[in-house]
Amino acid sequence: MPTPAPVPAGSNTVNPFLMTDDAARIIDFVIEVFDASDVPQARTLDTDGLILHSELRIGDSMITVADRKPDWPFTPGFLQVYVVDVEATLARAVALGARVVTTPTDFFGDTLARFVDPSGNLWWVYRHTPQEQTDDTSGQDEAWSTDGADTAEDWSSFTSPELDYIHESLVQAIASLRDPRLPS
Repeated sequence: MPTPAPVPAGSNTVNPFLMTDDAARIIDFVIEVFDASDVPQARTLDTDGLILHSELRIGDSMITVADRKPDWPFTPGFLQVYVVDVEATLARAVALGARVVTTPTDFFGDTLARFVDPSGNLWWVYRHTPQEQTDDTSGQDEAWSTDGADTAEDWSSFTSPELDYIHESLVQAIASLRDPRLPS
């Protein structure tokens, strides 16, 4: 196993970066929905008054949020967050303008939901149930194992109604993402 790269205190090896419209609104959104902590000393404004850099801590992770410049393309973020209560997280997100695209669904013993925030970023929200706390672990190891094969197997070999719904809601959600600056 390679030696992990040194990182600054409070950072992880991988830290997502959102370039979004109205970064201040998304910062407030993330603070309210995920109980994130703003790192005020990291907030940097560009000469045009837009947020150039901000840092938010969610649990043991950090995300950086900045304003998208007027001539920059729409680049939605795709983020996965583990939470204690999926339903309460969704309720907070919806109250602040999010759109649920995947309702809470069993996913290999965990609970998965997705929403699109007001700036068009897609969030995966999970509640993890440790394997020893669930009776529904059959097939979990097999579904993710590779058994040494060089070719990828089509996921439909282990599908279920829940997985079909999760897949279809993702396909529809991605297809519906639009630049918030463009007319709908």
